[in-house]
Amino acid sequence: MEAKTLFDKIWDGHVVDSVENGPDILYIDQHYIHEVTSPQAFTGLENRGIPLFRPDKTLATVDHNIPTQNQHLPIREELSRLQVATLKDNCERHSVKLYGLTHPFNGIVHVIGAELGITQPGMTLVCGDSHTSTHGAFGAIAFGIGTSEVEMVFASQCILQPKPKRMRISINGNLNKGVIAKDIILYIISKISASGATGYFVEYAGDTITSLSMEARMTICNMSIEMGARGGMIAPDEVTFDYINGREFAPQGEAWDQAVENWKKLKTDEGAVFDKELDLKAEDIHPMITYGTNPGMGISVNEAIPALESLPAVEQESFKKSLNYMGFEPGSKLLGHPVDYVFLGSCTNGRIEDFRVFASLVKGKKKADNVTAWLVPGSWQVEKQAREEGLDVILKAAGFELRQPGCSACLAMNDDKVPAGKYAVSTSNRNFEGRQGPGARTLLASPLTAAAAAITGKITNPADLM
Repeated sequence: MEAKTLFDKIWDGHVVDSVENGPDILYIDQHYIHEVTSPQAFTGLENRGIPLFRPDKTLATVDHNIPTQNQHLPIREELSRLQVATLKDNCERHSVKLYGLTHPFNGIVHVIGAELGITQPGMTLVCGDSHTSTHGAFGAIAFGIGTSEVEMVFASQCILQPKPKRMRISINGNLNKGVIAKDIILYIISKISASGATGYFVEYAGDTITSLSMEARMTICNMSIEMGARGGMIAPDEVTFDYINGREFAPQGEAWDQAVENWKKLKTDEGAVFDKELDLKAEDIHPMITYGTNPGMGISVNEAIPALESLPAVEQESFKKSLNYMGFEPGSKLLGHPVDYVFLGSCTNGRIEDFRVFASLVKGKKKADNVTAWLVPGSWQVEKQAREEGLDVILKAAGFELRQPGCSACLAMNDDKVPAGKYAVSTSNRNFEGRQGPGARTLLASPLTAAAAAITGKITNPADLM
């Protein structure tokens, strides 16, 4: 029997039919939706007089453009208010389960799917959101889709999709002090560039990866999209099973035992061939930070920004434009550069472990006066757990406060916008021009590096404070 990759096993098992010399028709196990990319899809469905085929396989939440304070009050911003109301109406009309504002299960779509036990190994999952790749951490095929494709899944629970190539990135060895999952993925992207995995679905492997918690694995798979990949995945193991077991929508009893037996078969066979392989050493990774306007422009916190002449001539113009926007000079160091904002949150780093890590570094210290900090849980369940563990008390003593769940300052679609020209050390996933607000300057980093910046008021190596 032919040796297969994990990706091939799941993909091939979900192909309903194939178009000759064209895409596959792929069955989708779970469809997540939110307020931003669903309205036109619902309208398209209704204009064609088609019912939503599998409402039981669709789950909705509001997250992108909701405020993270006073969620019990009407939303002030008109477009946001309209989108949230429209999603509620559409879900009621089409019998879709919605976790709306203040619902105990509400939160960022890529946080709640996992914490509720809906995301499971071997599944195909889609959402009208590029960071759907997060769910691949469970050994699933998960990817973002466009609004017309959302309508396609509404109508048929299937999607037309060309099969991507396969890449494996293996990391082995022990991590350095102060290095966590966000540093791993920022390091990978800095090595292969923001387009280095275009056309591929990536499997992450090696003992460094298998030693990580589920939440750390989600952070890595979340940012697969930032190197151009269609998605990322990690084979399920005991860490995965332990995380899912007992969650709200996880299988129970005999169904659980059977599910785990099936999930144990979800791994790449010995001798399976990938289109591309990359091997990295954990000891080469240090706390990372970005200096430019795409996630591939990353360096270790102690390093200098590359010199202009070190780059190929074809890249120099865009490099200069990027640094001009950021207010940085080629060859200079970021260490010690003052920061104005620190953002902890997003579907990349808004989980309970991220808040534990942040709190562990700021405990017994004080927030710098020049820093405005937004600490935004990825869901109400994360917020509840943070309070139960007393993290809110530690944070308050250090001068921080928890906001209410939402996508917040990851993207400028809500009230949490970074002002023009200000520097934000952000645990989110994108540092494009204007991503956090018109003219905002974003430096992507881990929750540890963000905590170090919040305490010192400048870019600091977190290992120095540990």
